[in-house]
Amino acid sequence: MAGTLPYAATIFLSSFLLFLVQPIIAKQILPWFGGSAAVWTTCLVFFQSVLLAGYAYADWTTRLGARRQAMLHVALLAVSLLSLPILASSGWKPQGDEQPILRILLLLGATIGLPYFLLSTTTPLLQAWYWRRFRTVVPYRLFALSNLASLLALLGFPALFEPALDLKALGWGWSFVFAAFALLCAGTAWLSMNGDAPQAHKAAPAAALPARTQLQWLALSAMGSVMLLAVTNHVTQNIASVPFLWVLPLALYLVSFILAFDHPRWYIRPVFIGALVALVPLMAFTIPSLDLHRAAPLYLVGLFVACMVCHGELARMKPDPAHLTRFYLMISLGGALGAVLVAIVAPLVLAGYFELGIALVALGAVLIMVRRIRYLGVTVTVVTAVLVGRGIAEYSEGVRVMERDFYGVVRTADHMSPVPYRSMYHGAIMHGGQLLGDSFRNTPADYFGPTSGYGRVFASLREIDPKKPLSVGVIGLGAGVIAAWMKPGDRLVFYEISPRVVDIARREFTFLDDTSAKTEVVLGDGRLSLEREPPRGYDVLGIDAFSGDSIPMHLVTREAMAIYVKHLKPDGVIVFQATNRFIDLLPVVKRLAAEFGLEAVNVADEPETGEEGADYWYSSTDQIIVTRNRKLLEWPRIAEAAEEIHERPELPVFTDAHHNLLRILK
Repeated sequence: MAGTLPYAATIFLSSFLLFLVQPIIAKQILPWFGGSAAVWTTCLVFFQSVLLAGYAYADWTTRLGARRQAMLHVALLAVSLLSLPILASSGWKPQGDEQPILRILLLLGATIGLPYFLLSTTTPLLQAWYWRRFRTVVPYRLFALSNLASLLALLGFPALFEPALDLKALGWGWSFVFAAFALLCAGTAWLSMNGDAPQAHKAAPAAALPARTQLQWLALSAMGSVMLLAVTNHVTQNIASVPFLWVLPLALYLVSFILAFDHPRWYIRPVFIGALVALVPLMAFTIPSLDLHRAAPLYLVGLFVACMVCHGELARMKPDPAHLTRFYLMISLGGALGAVLVAIVAPLVLAGYFELGIALVALGAVLIMVRRIRYLGVTVTVVTAVLVGRGIAEYSEGVRVMERDFYGVVRTADHMSPVPYRSMYHGAIMHGGQLLGDSFRNTPADYFGPTSGYGRVFASLREIDPKKPLSVGVIGLGAGVIAAWMKPGDRLVFYEISPRVVDIARREFTFLDDTSAKTEVVLGDGRLSLEREPPRGYDVLGIDAFSGDSIPMHLVTREAMAIYVKHLKPDGVIVFQATNRFIDLLPVVKRLAAEFGLEAVNVADEPETGEEGADYWYSSTDQIIVTRNRKLLEWPRIAEAAEEIHERPELPVFTDAHHNLLRILK
């Protein structure tokens, strides 16, 4: 039908813009908040909440009548053009003491609030208009079309838009297309206001909606959203917080909506429920695993199957189109509720990353709702709960302290054999530790031993000029182990974004108290703090900010390197911690060094351990030494261990606007 085209085109374009703006704006603000994976989950809270507001608006304004509803919407579209372009103001950059979740939500509201709200209204609103004009045609397949457009935008960002355009160009380009959407949507509103088709007979009023049915819609939608954010959190906390890894789970989430609402043939109920019965306990069993090469595909497959069941059941329960806006409102409310539970409630009430396990138990409970397999659902739920409990016990075993904030989970644990040793863990990875006992308390350990890159740099600088005090800056405090290398007269500055880390480093470890250097801890993102400061003149600048195996990519870009060089003495040294199971940072840092006329070599430290596990407090590590100081690079301690980093000519210099994780995955 020719009259369908304006509705389909407007819905397609709105959904494309709706999901394209998500990685664009999130990538703009990611460097301002420490590159944390929590930035994305906080963004999802905003996106889901505004989506809910848009669906509520669509449901409420149907009571205004066709003409007044269309006029109100056109007026809002005109006002929204005043907020373009969607480029975040640098005035929103944090100073270090703000509450990050609230600041991110306010920033997003000020930058994309009204355009995003109007895009959110389009799918339910235009479907309602469509139903009003063409009552003989059920509009639910337009929901599948909207999710297809969303999927294309998400996949197009890392594959097409991100490599080809910088963030400023993307922001302006999106804004121009949004202006075109506003005109198209206004035209469709005019058609809907003036073009009602004559009805052969008055349609019978639809039956009232039972509250139980609406609660089931809410629960199924919330369960899909919880799984989306819980799986995304688990993957990004252990690899890297970059749009590529945000997009994959969200794309699978959208595919499940597309298939479920396009046609009943895609949701083969026995197949997907049977798969979910097997996958839920298997995912619960795998939670403690750090082998993400195997675990991540399992989580992604499990997420897709879970969403197919939740959204397939939703599609089976869709109501008469007269209740269309209420149906979408409950779906959106469930999505927002799930996002809030994982992104806001979980960090406040859970000491560790337990939300994925809890979500899996809840997912098992969903199976109990399926009448034919109710008893099997109970069995799955019980088995899953036991496996999740085992994982939590394993995660908590021997832990002295476990605390969580926006930037991650910090734990400490004591190991008593063969020598007492206390470790600090950020996420699942150890980030520093200390030998216990008065005779060992200020001994460098873990990634900072005598044969590490740090150890060799400090020892060499002392040998080259024994009387010269050192000025040292380090992005990332950890347990504060680097302080053990300091001597009287040295000056040491730690830049740490997490207040929890600072507190635990002081309570659980003695490096900050024992060091003989004049020490300062600057709270806030290290890069932003350095950006605001006058040149410090560091002899050594360490880049060592990680959460689990997740690397804040904004610390390895051209813009970041320019800031580091500004604070470095002419013969100073930058040491990059490059230890990672999944990402090869060596060629990235090599290109950055060459860009600024510096040399880069890698020190791969693999400490030898005795038969009884002696020296187990030293960890294998890769640390990149970047400097123009030839004398230092040729000094025996460094020259004997330095390894040449192989260049990759096809790899571009990483910038804030252009960095592609796919090219450096191991």
